[in-house]
Amino acid sequence: MLPEEGEYLTTGWEDDLDPGDSVERQAVLAHVSWARALTGAARGDFAEGPHWCAGSGGGASALLNWAIVTSPPRDWASTVEGLSAAYPAGVSAIVISPFPTPDLSAHGLALVGHPPLMFRPTSTVTATPTTPLEVREATTAQELQDAERVLIEGYPMPDMAGLPPGDFYRPDVVVGPTRVFVGYDDGVPVATAAAHSAAGVTVVENVAVLSTARGKGAGAALTWAATTAWPEQAAVLIASDDGQPVYERLGYLRIVRWTCWLRP
Repeated sequence: MLPEEGEYLTTGWEDDLDPGDSVERQAVLAHVSWARALTGAARGDFAEGPHWCAGSGGGASALLNWAIVTSPPRDWASTVEGLSAAYPAGVSAIVISPFPTPDLSAHGLALVGHPPLMFRPTSTVTATPTTPLEVREATTAQELQDAERVLIEGYPMPDMAGLPPGDFYRPDVVVGPTRVFVGYDDGVPVATAAAHSAAGVTVVENVAVLSTARGKGAGAALTWAATTAWPEQAAVLIASDDGQPVYERLGYLRIVRWTCWLRP
């Protein structure tokens, strides 16, 4: 049936639309919430525009600063201008777009890639990964520092190596709907992952394993801990090329490719 003249057609990205309108909408809103949570814990600034949000975690590293395109822009130039203005000169930021973008290099951005958004429904049944590591939820300042150090060294994040311990994973980060997990090998932290609950789904983020722990099922075990942090919820994550096979074995499905740019 053709729409009547003047009839409004829902796009799926209206501000007042239910988050559960689509899996991708849930994923976008959940990642916005994750960026806001990290920014708040870091005592940073969170800015929002008509089609974007930008979290500034207070450091120069791009991984402290997440910008997300939240709905299809009518004007990419003004969208990039708005989110770029949210960061001081010399501060890098990751710009994530769930939507196909034009070439934004003329606006000072550098293309990082097109990682897939992956989704694991609650109906999926897979075997719980086994590992000799002790998987523990990080609730103390020391455990959060353990997770932070593994993340910096295992991801790796060399531009964050000089940060004081606890500067990224401050205790405030786990006060709200965020949980951080650490895998220990004889008391030594070697793997980590984080989970954030928002918009009816669990976002799995910051999965990292030290090279010394490879081959021990660490990545799968920590991803599983984050995935099942809220077992009644489906889970989403943005996958790296190396991580995709691990996530697929845990029941994750590739949904769509997003686009990542870097604001140098």
